Amino acid sequence: MLNCIGIDVSKATINVHISKNSQDLLLDNNLKSFRSLFSKLKKIYKKEIEDIIFIFEPTGSYSEALRKYCSEKNIKCFIINPKQFSNYAKALGVEVKNDIEDARVLSKALHLAKDTQVKVPVYNEDVEQIKELMSFYKFTKKQTAQQKNHLEALTSKDGDKFSIKELKKCIKESQEKELRIIEQVQTLIDSTDEYRIAYDNIISIKGVGQIGAIVLLHLFLKYPEANQRQITSLVGLNPIYRQSGTSIQSGYKIAKTGAKLYRSIIFMSVLTAVQHDKNFKAFYERLKANGKHTTSAQIAVMRKIILTAHSLYKNNKKYDENFNTNQAAVME
Repeated sequence: MLNCIGIDVSKATINVHISKNSQDLLLDNNLKSFRSLFSKLKKIYKKEIEDIIFIFEPTGSYSEALRKYCSEKNIKCFIINPKQFSNYAKALGVEVKNDIEDARVLSKALHLAKDTQVKVPVYNEDVEQIKELMSFYKFTKKQTAQQKNHLEALTSKDGDKFSIKELKKCIKESQEKELRIIEQVQTLIDSTDEYRIAYDNIISIKGVGQIGAIVLLHLFLKYPEANQRQITSLVGLNPIYRQSGTSIQSGYKIAKTGAKLYRSIIFMSVLTAVQHDKNFKAFYERLKANGKHTTSAQIAVMRKIILTAHSLYKNNKKYDENFNTNQAAVME
């Protein structure tokens, strides 16, 4: 594994361990440093430079610049799951937890990767822009909700008039900002035929509104090769069963390991779908009749909506309520 480069990414810096000469580096987390590192690696690896593999954890926005650089330079990467890496470090008996040691351990983790996990990252500017806009939208929605709660508390006790007036103004501005963000995303989608057609197919599902269709489109664009099982896992709706001997048996629960943004927005589609679509309504009522808790039944409907949308996206079709599709992948 001398071709492996372990990289621990933080907000301002990256710690790098070069396996071939056991060298440790501390660099700034920016494009200039990435170029400097790659130039150094060319001198060390020479003709073997095409065989190097960067191994690092996804650390949200902090690792995006590195991922983008690897995509542009065709550098193969193994982007390891943080939980998998943590368990691996423990298995090696690594007790000292610091950035230098993390980079060294990362450089040894290649054997954990499946063949499909070692590849040049795909970086789609449009997908990243949609992601950033929707994160901004979620942040703005949270601010609006906090302002409304504060306004309600002040109003209920006939509080300070100036504060109430300013809060109302802030809420109005925040709501207008939400609309502008969604308009910006919609403009981006409408500017590309591929995105617009896919969006129209997804939103044809009763219950899936504009924002739900946007987050589902982003999910499918970001993971174009994912199958239905992988899609449910990426959203965190894959069921897990917790058991340890006879002492712990909590039954099936959803993993919640995927992006919370997808679940929180798409869950709102469930309430509409079970009221206005006969297929989702029948599915929901059947689960309830079989003794499913309301929340569990709603989660199952949400999973079914996502898989239906994924099928429409893959097959370039609009939803037909009268066409009965049996989705064996949906777990009741």
